Amino acid sequence: MLHKANQIALFFASYPNDEAIAAIEDHLRKFWPPRMRTQIVNQVATTTEGLHPLALEAVRRLSTAPAAAVR
Repeated sequence: MLHKANQIALFFASYPNDEAIAAIEDHLRKFWPPRMRTQIVNQVATTTEGLHPLALEAVRRLSTAPAAAVR
């Protein structure tokens, strides 16, 4: 799952920082099923090792969203 999130982050890495984070978060919401979003949010709560900084911030935004938005 980290690999997939990192690939998305690398795709958007050339965007301005705020736009990249928003685009990654949007991609995760649109294309990842709720189970995967919940898993990566839970994983980041345990460790952030190996996750691209842009993906990390996008996942953190997912985790602060209302529960219905993550699931």
